[in-house]
Amino acid sequence: MDAQKSSPENEWVRLLKPFDLAELREFLVGITPRQVCRFLELPLDVSTCLDIFNWAGAQKGKLGEAREFKMMELLLRKSREEGIVLRECLFIVIIKCHGCSGFPCNAVRVLDEMRAVFGCESTFKLYNVALGILVGAGCHRMVANLFYKMLHGGVRLTTFSFSIVMKVLCLMNEVDSACSLLPGMMKHGCVPDAIVYQTLIHALCKHNRVKEALKLLEEMLVIGCSVDVDTFNDVIHGLCKFGRMHDAGKLINRMQLRGCKPNALTYGVFLQGLYKNGQVDEARTHLSRVPNSNAVLFNTVIGGYLNEGRNGCCPDFYTYSIIINGLCKAGRLGSARQVLSKMESQFCKPNIVTYTILIDAFCKVGRWEEIEVILEEMSLKGLSLNTVTYNCLVSGLCKDGNIKEAMELIKRMTMEGCKPDIFTYNSLLYGLCKNDQINEAFQLYESLLTEGVVANNVTYNSMIHALLNKGKWQDAMDLAKEMVFHGCSLDIVSYNGLIKALCKDGEVEKAMEMFENMTEKGIKPSLTPDIVTYNSIINGMCKMGWMHAALNLLDKLHHEDVLPDTITYNILISWHCKASMLDDANRLLNRAINSGIWPNAHTWNIMVNNFVREPGFWIPE
Repeated sequence: MDAQKSSPENEWVRLLKPFDLAELREFLVGITPRQVCRFLELPLDVSTCLDIFNWAGAQKGKLGEAREFKMMELLLRKSREEGIVLRECLFIVIIKCHGCSGFPCNAVRVLDEMRAVFGCESTFKLYNVALGILVGAGCHRMVANLFYKMLHGGVRLTTFSFSIVMKVLCLMNEVDSACSLLPGMMKHGCVPDAIVYQTLIHALCKHNRVKEALKLLEEMLVIGCSVDVDTFNDVIHGLCKFGRMHDAGKLINRMQLRGCKPNALTYGVFLQGLYKNGQVDEARTHLSRVPNSNAVLFNTVIGGYLNEGRNGCCPDFYTYSIIINGLCKAGRLGSARQVLSKMESQFCKPNIVTYTILIDAFCKVGRWEEIEVILEEMSLKGLSLNTVTYNCLVSGLCKDGNIKEAMELIKRMTMEGCKPDIFTYNSLLYGLCKNDQINEAFQLYESLLTEGVVANNVTYNSMIHALLNKGKWQDAMDLAKEMVFHGCSLDIVSYNGLIKALCKDGEVEKAMEMFENMTEKGIKPSLTPDIVTYNSIINGMCKMGWMHAALNLLDKLHHEDVLPDTITYNILISWHCKASMLDDANRLLNRAINSGIWPNAHTWNIMVNNFVREPGFWIPE
């Protein structure tokens, strides 16, 4: 009998007599579709049923999974009969449920019945929800019809309403109808935004109406509307299609002046336009200015020069060098070799610079047999290696762990009159540290001074990280002081390694001191190492039992424009569980989810393993 009294279902009845939704929410963190249906079957008054219905509807996916639409409709009609005033927010939940369940037509039907059947007035909010559902379902004609119903029915229109219908009309190739709505937006108190303009510009360019698209782009720029790279690209593509290369070039300059960085597509379209208009030399000139050129861009220029007989132009050493370099960067090493052969067949003799570009690319991927062939080819042509070429070979050997061969190559390099520089020694230091030969690395470091070579940040960071990997953080700190003494400032690589090592060893105070020193110097790390640094500090704080300080640092992340990640919350949740602060751990989990950070398998393992040990723990159905 006692067991029956304490059962979950009897507990529900206790909470519902008298009904206390607030207490029920605490009792059930989440409510399942089956629980919703069983609640609504209880002999509750309509008002209480609606409260439960609204609460469940606010939980993502619950009512859509239940698909109890008949029960919803009966509940609505019953409430109407009993004179209960229904609110728009309830119908928003119902329409969303229909949409999530794949019944967009039913969503529109509910919208029509609101006033006629249930006496509830709808606003633009409900209509906009319905428009979004119809667009998602691909019901384009229904979207247009519903919008015009809003337009003529006195419903307040918003910029969102206009942007949705314009997008749909453009998808249906009714571009004129979409454009005709733009002038009337202001009459309805709606200001066109970037999405509205982007939609129309893209559609106009697609239909080769570049003159009208350019006019809208000018309008965007005049009113200070933000223009993204895709919108610029649409217009540039349209201009190039009609051979208006001068205007396209001017537009690229304008987008750069406005802080909008051209991408590979921008340059690709422009270079292709130049090539098609016979302006191959201009294409080559522009290619040399493109940051991070890729194979597509280089192939565009190659295509132009391979037609040199028709165009009457001949590529030179500079042309071939930038093409080979671009292909190598894109990983197209076979194509780069082919271009080198083409270069020789056109009586354009490759020199040490051309071969060094190739050797560097092949070294980075460890293709040593092919490197031997290239070196033999150079030797037959009487080309001697220079310091840059040797450095490429030494770096490649060290990265592959061939330290002995790298050292032999440095001896040969010296004998041939090529003096090793800091890049040469940094490559060797990296290889020694990677190969766990720290003593040899320090011997090499000490010999730099006698060789007249000045160490730089890369030199020190390689050795600092090697020491940290061996757990010798005190030696690493001493070397960092020496680094500063010799005029090399600690950078983010140095700081991250030292801070993480200090936190790992529980030296949180020293880590915090170093972290503050880094911040005072204005060193802003990139996002990934940035959050790694913060995670290390938070873990160190928790390890020392400074939970409150760790939470304060979590709050500080938002002010530093740093986004915490799943690892951040896993660290905090784990330490709070270890400290038996399970309520705080649960709050942290909810905070993570509400911030859009989803738990992973490790998170759930932490929670389950700790919570199931709690006496009286019960998981609801």
